Amino acid sequence: MTPPPGWYADPHGPHLERWWDGTAWTEHRRTPGAPAVPRAPSGGRTKAIALTTAGAVLVAAVVTGAVLLGGDDGEPKTRSGPTGSTSAPPPLPSSPTPSPSSSEDPNVVEDQLNGITLPLLDGWVRPKNVPQDDVVMTTDGTYDCPGDGTVCRHGLVISRTVTGKDETSPEALAEEDVSDAADAAFDKDALGQRPYGGLTSHEVVKSGPVAVAGRAGYLVRWRVTTAKGPGGYVQSLVFPSSVGTGSPVLVRYVFDAGEDGPPLADMDRITNGIRSVTDTASSGGVGSSIGPAD
Repeated sequence: MTPPPGWYADPHGPHLERWWDGTAWTEHRRTPGAPAVPRAPSGGRTKAIALTTAGAVLVAAVVTGAVLLGGDDGEPKTRSGPTGSTSAPPPLPSSPTPSPSSSEDPNVVEDQLNGITLPLLDGWVRPKNVPQDDVVMTTDGTYDCPGDGTVCRHGLVISRTVTGKDETSPEALAEEDVSDAADAAFDKDALGQRPYGGLTSHEVVKSGPVAVAGRAGYLVRWRVTTAKGPGGYVQSLVFPSSVGTGSPVLVRYVFDAGEDGPPLADMDRITNGIRSVTDTASSGGVGSSIGPAD
């Protein structure tokens, strides 16, 4: 038995509510307490919901009849298992793992929570079996880490919402995050292992304002040296969001520096291709009016 249509806490963004149409999550979201129930996009959708509800009632009636009729010996039987009511719809995965439908562009990935799309460049794929949260794309394939751990990837792009901070300046948030990004990617992982033998030093190779999806953002890029392996690059990009609570959006880039790592230019190409899902015509990335400073 599935729960009836209604607003429920969004498992993908606990600060929002999301509309459950009786069979699946929809793209309608709101802040808690906001009025209005979303209209079904067509009469066919309304009919589908009605048929689903009628089917659920029929299934409940059949189950009830089976309980009352009892078993072969004529004695009433009780049935164990799920009841016909539940408090909330089934949860969604905590980290975005976009998989396009036939109607979606295969050349982009979408971060629905933050309302942006990112270009899926050659050599990049949608995440599969990735333990890190909020990964939106990775380079294709894995390799044995030069230090502790099992396998590593040559490149990751992570998109998340900045929460729990009073600071809203993209510059301050990017400068604060890049150190955490370097530690998480090249020093210790979540299990306390050192896939690259630890981080030994870093240098700032790029920083400055940048236009992202028509909004004024800021990026900071580090070149990091590790005890084992070729080291790598991390970049923290922060820009204002136009959806949900309006909290800033943080996009982290993690690239290996070796010959098998992705081209460093992919950082700018991905940034330049970020678009708002509500305004696909918006200019993005390294624009002519706002450009990053070296």
